Formats: sequence, C-alpha cells, structure tokens
Amino acid sequence: MKVALVYDRVNKWGGAERVLLALHEMFPDAPLYTSVYDAVRAPWARVFDVRPSFLQYFPFAQNNHEWYASWMPIVFESFSFDEYELVISITSEAAKGIITKPQTKHVCVCLTPTRYLWSGYQDYFQNIFLKILSFPLISYLRLWDKIASKRPDTYIAISQEVKKRIKEYYKKDSTVIYPATTISLNHKEKPKEVGYFLIVSRLVPYKKIDLAVKACSTYNLPLKIIGTGSQLSYLKSIAGPTVEFLGSLTDEEVVRYYNGCCATIFPGIEDLGLTVLEAHQFGKPVIAFAGGGALETVEAGKTGEFFFPQTSSALGDKLQMLIKSKKIEIGKTESMYTPYCLQHAKQFGKEQFEKDLRSFLKKIL
Repeated sequence: MKVALVYDRVNKWGGAERVLLALHEMFPDAPLYTSVYDAVRAPWARVFDVRPSFLQYFPFAQNNHEWYASWMPIVFESFSFDEYELVISITSEAAKGIITKPQTKHVCVCLTPTRYLWSGYQDYFQNIFLKILSFPLISYLRLWDKIASKRPDTYIAISQEVKKRIKEYYKKDSTVIYPATTISLNHKEKPKEVGYFLIVSRLVPYKKIDLAVKACSTYNLPLKIIGTGSQLSYLKSIAGPTVEFLGSLTDEEVVRYYNGCCATIFPGIEDLGLTVLEAHQFGKPVIAFAGGGALETVEAGKTGEFFFPQTSSALGDKLQMLIKSKKIEIGKTESMYTPYCLQHAKQFGKEQFEKDLRSFLKKIL
C-alpha cells in the first residue's frame, strides 16, 4: 500500500514532530509533504523524503511562514496524491485541506482545530488594533478552514479535549488515539545540580510559561526551562536568579535534565501535552493547570497535582504546599509520585500507539 504523510510545516521541533517520527517508523517509505522545509532548524526530518511546496522558494517563507497565512489554502490544494492509497495528514492548521480523489483514503490526525482561528483566537489577538486589521484575513481563513475540515474521510483526535474541539468547530466525529512519546530512556546521566523544577516547552504566549517564571522567582525556587520562542526575551526580563534558561537542547541533554529534576511544571492549556507523558516516563510528577489535555494525563495525588485558577500566585501556592508537605523535595529526584508515574507512562508507549493506529486503519481501509 502506497502511503504519504502531510504536515503543516517542517521548521521546528515539538510534540507534533515526535508523532511524525512515530509514523515514520510505521511507514518508513512514506514521503512527507509540507508547505516549507528548513533543514537547519529541523534536523529530525532528515530521515524523511521531504517534499515542500512552491512556497519553499518565496522570500523568508521557511522561517516566517506566518507571513504567508493567506497562501496556505492554495499551497495544500496544489499537491497531487493520485498515486497513493492512503494519505495521513498530521495537522493543527492547513494540511487537512489537501484534495484527494475517491480511491485515496485521507485520515487526518488532528492535533487541534487551527488554534489562532478558533480556541486560541483571543490569546493570539489581544491587541485590539491587530484584531481589527486582521479581521478580513481571519474571516477568509475561517471560511476556508470550515470547508477544508470536510475533506478528510475520517479524523483521529490526540485527546478527548481535541475530540471536543473537532466536534465544536468542525461538526465532525473523531476517534481518540493517544500519541506515543519517542524520547529515549537510555541516557541515565544526571546534571551536576539535581532536584529542581523543570519546563520543556516552546516559549510562546499560550504556553503561559510566565506563570511559572513569576511563581518560582517570587518564592526563590529553582526552575530550569528548556526551549526557545518568541517570549524568550520577555521571560528573561521577569525572571529572578533562581530561573535558568537552557535554550534548545538535544534529546540526550533533555533526558539528563528530566532525570535530574524533582518535578515538571505545565502551566498552559494544551491539546494533550506530550511533555507530561515524557515526565511520567522518568518518574517525575507534573504540576499542571487544571484544564485542557492535562486533565486526561495527570491523576491528582498519584502522577502530579493541579493548580487553579491559572495565575502565578495559585501556582506558587501549590508549589509551596507540596514542598512544605514534603511530597516534593528540592534537591531530590524521587518522590511519592515516582512509582505511579512510571506505571502510568506504560499506557502511552510507542507499541500501544502503533497497535491502536494499525487497528484503526484496518477497520477503515
């Protein structure tokens, strides 16, 4: 069976890219179609036969794809998939809008309905002038997104949270298959400093990393942050001396910091949050905001704790409570949560993901 994969853009690294790598292991010969490809910023994609669109040759498109948002409909409609029996789109934006003929089955692995058009619109357009200026473009993209949502033959949602959004915004049913984590557990080395709080995330507004930076700065708690993004300068400006920014690291380095932390912090509302599952793989509890996909992956009192409301003071109070009760101890890498986390992580292994996906494809093909 000839299979193709489609993804919005190949120019970054995050949880969605781990899903792609898991799919590559299942379908090693499947080419990867995308709008733009930056080989320098996406070295993980070298294992793929990447086939970018014509947008690849537009000025600055590889790193500034948002400038070309209005082009995305025609970009993905320009691809031909006539030679394939199965096309799997992995998308949080426009890749679901590809056009296939009846003999080609199109399965959409929906990471979330386009966030800046729907569930995250208020976060992206807080500036009233930007909201007014962008209104014609957003209206056009919302209309096209509704049309594009009808094109997949079937939907896979990565969480119950995403399943609800697909139903709300696209009026489509979907099947939940939790994605696998692909980070290696083989590296056992710990950093010289141990027992700190850890965040592994892109540093963009909707991730709410500022809540953790403020909370840990206020209470002088050690926090290490792995990742880069548009908010890096701002977050550094509000950080106290106990907060350290580590930038973009290799998987081996990330594993080292997972091994050395006492817990991870997850302050945003996510579609699922693969870093929660990664933390559990290393026996680390997650202190998460009580909303979004974290409600499906964190079990309070066993694999972590929730804070509410979504403020830095609520997070800070929760961290202080956990430390005073000695449920989590600064300077230590294990806690009462460790055995529960390790057991819980087994539900989200690569083998389970492949088994669930193959079973699903067998039913629909």
